[in-house]
Amino acid sequence: MWNIVCALALLGGAWAKEGQGGEAKGHVTVVVVGATGDLARKYLWQGFFQLYADQVGGGHSFSFYGGALSETDNGTPVLFEILKGLACPPGLTPERCALLRDQFLKLAQYRRLKTAEDYASLSAEVAKAVQQEGLTEAGRLFYLSVPAFAYAGVAENINGSCRPPSGAWLRVVLEKPFGHDLGSAQVLSAQLEKSLKEEEMYRIDHYLGKQVVSQILPFRKENRMSLEPIWNKHHIERIEIVLKETLDAKGRIQFYDQYGVIRDVLQNHLTEVMTLLTMEVPANLRNSQDVMRKKLEVFGALQQLVKSSAVVGQYQAYNAEVQEELNKTKEHVSITPTFAGVVVHLDNSQFDGVPIFLISGKMLDERVGYARVLFKNEVVCVQNPSSVHCKPRQIIFHFGHGDLHLPAVLVSKNLFKPATVEGWKEPEERKDLSLFGLALSDYHVQTPAEQKEAYGLLISQIFRGRRDNFVSAEVLLASWSFWTPLLYALAHEFPRPYPGGAANGNLLDLELHGREVAFLGDGGVVVIPQDGAGGSGGAASAGSFQVTQGKFRGADMVSAWAEELVYRLAADLQEAAEEAVREGGRFHLALSGGSSPLALFHRLALHHYAFPWRHTHVWMVDERCVPLSEPGSNFRALHDHLLHHVRLPYFNAHPMPVQLNQRLCVEEDGGPLAYERDIARQVNGSSFHFVLLGVGYDGHTASLFPGARPEVHGDRLVALTESPAKPHQRMSLTLAAINRARKVGVLVTGKGKHELITQLSRVKDDPQKWPITGVKPNGGKLVWYIDYEALLG
Repeated sequence: MWNIVCALALLGGAWAKEGQGGEAKGHVTVVVVGATGDLARKYLWQGFFQLYADQVGGGHSFSFYGGALSETDNGTPVLFEILKGLACPPGLTPERCALLRDQFLKLAQYRRLKTAEDYASLSAEVAKAVQQEGLTEAGRLFYLSVPAFAYAGVAENINGSCRPPSGAWLRVVLEKPFGHDLGSAQVLSAQLEKSLKEEEMYRIDHYLGKQVVSQILPFRKENRMSLEPIWNKHHIERIEIVLKETLDAKGRIQFYDQYGVIRDVLQNHLTEVMTLLTMEVPANLRNSQDVMRKKLEVFGALQQLVKSSAVVGQYQAYNAEVQEELNKTKEHVSITPTFAGVVVHLDNSQFDGVPIFLISGKMLDERVGYARVLFKNEVVCVQNPSSVHCKPRQIIFHFGHGDLHLPAVLVSKNLFKPATVEGWKEPEERKDLSLFGLALSDYHVQTPAEQKEAYGLLISQIFRGRRDNFVSAEVLLASWSFWTPLLYALAHEFPRPYPGGAANGNLLDLELHGREVAFLGDGGVVVIPQDGAGGSGGAASAGSFQVTQGKFRGADMVSAWAEELVYRLAADLQEAAEEAVREGGRFHLALSGGSSPLALFHRLALHHYAFPWRHTHVWMVDERCVPLSEPGSNFRALHDHLLHHVRLPYFNAHPMPVQLNQRLCVEEDGGPLAYERDIARQVNGSSFHFVLLGVGYDGHTASLFPGARPEVHGDRLVALTESPAKPHQRMSLTLAAINRARKVGVLVTGKGKHELITQLSRVKDDPQKWPITGVKPNGGKLVWYIDYEALLG
């Protein structure tokens, strides 16, 4: 059936030859569950082909099964299309590679793996074939390349229907994510424990298979005489662990929007690197229990993370990608971070006070990953500041990509000359390259003699039963226990927007304040360029924060880059609030829904500590006809992004009564009239001090949409309206209510609104076609707040 004996003879294998790791020889069955998915296509089958090529003649025979949910007729051609495209492993001649690939294809087949019966049928086929060939089963390796929610069911099927016979090993490989917080990780762990023993599970973090990452502990051990005196708080200034990506999240939005950068990268990849840098080096690096104990000691010493331990950002195009891939309306706002910088501290005698920065993000300036250990330098060079003694003293674990394009370990020559580890070499010197403030010639550099792909290395270790580069249940739960409080603290944090790539400039630079981290210059100081520094009329780049003032549709206009525009609007709001409180003791503010005001809410919550919230009443401009507790509610968004973070008295928040008598927005229930009476009772002359509006792409404002006749509302202040988008029913302030306000601000941001702004600059007043053109405060003031992207495109 598998042509096993024929294949071994053809390849000249010595059947009795002793293999690696002292494993008993015999037949190994490899089953990839999710065999035609993206991960399997890109990495897994290549890794198993590498394993087969390495093990030919080593005494084992193999069979390879690709399992998925599709029927055999549909799945088989897809699988073999993948297998026929496998690249030749390094070191093989084209003839040898062609021979091995042909044998690999003969040993592979597709199976539908959907039910317990499917797994039982597979097990019976394996047992029968092994018996017919006169072989003994060495073990079965299952690689689960499926969503985490399917793990428990697959594990149950393996345990109940597809375990190998007594004496053979079982190894089940699991891909991240292993939960999304501590609670879910505990549930998943408990589910898997019902079917699999801990020693049978290999939780894979492919970062641990990267050659430089797997070299950290051996490097530390091999150079312990040089490192031990300086690997501590007295000599280390800081540690940076960084993974930068240039790609966006397109194609992964369904996953990414639920997880974000901290769960996707920091909680696993970067945390593992941090433990390797800060743990005590075990005596036996291949003893997985020793490695695990040392890692757990690190987690036991970590100081708890709080909101001020982190900063988060989101590239500007992300929200539009979410709306497109998840089929959301343009009013939907995601606050999932695509960038995060976190500072971590250890509470132990070795590293106390040393900041450890974990940083990752998408749409950054380059693709690169590294860990940098920067040492203190007490030398003062009096006559030659460029002397080697005054240059940065540092060790770089360069994972790959970047300007270097290679995995490498670099030690600045003003530290020490490291020992060369077996399998590593010194590359040819490149005089044209500098890294982290030093020319490449100022480093001792070591790179792998042969570059290998991470999945191939880890698959080889799984085959040999090595567990030291895999994540144990205890380490996994310790990591989630460390990260979960921060994730909850940031759940409603609005991330800093950034344009992406080189245009980010210094927007994402961090600075340390004691044991807290903040974006550079996020303390409220704004730099206004002098004449000529930023061009005339408006700023020319995101690095310039000049504010311009002018006129738009006959009303005042303030324009700036988005961040400074929000800064200015927040300042204007506080000024209006303080003036109203001085005059009458209260400030009545009406806020609209949608995505436009979220950055403002973030600014008010974090930076305007003097805002008179105790004397402020917050009203709604409009509301969707959904329960106020649902995510689609404007009041729910207002609560989550602003009210939850400020000290507004409970009775000073005024949600619209969209749900009365257990019904939503029924005219007979009198919700609009009730809200109107509440306004008349508490707001002098029903005249709000400040109404903040946005503008939709179709020119609607509040929930007043094109096609509706404004005059039908007459003098009513609140009305039920119909939206063209779901949910269709809305409650809204009318133009009569809005135009009674002392001040109305209209906030418009984003390049997507440029066409709208162009049209509005040309059209005449027509509230039926363009509701926003009906906003004309009777005795008050209208101000447009338009960012440069919306204004200039």
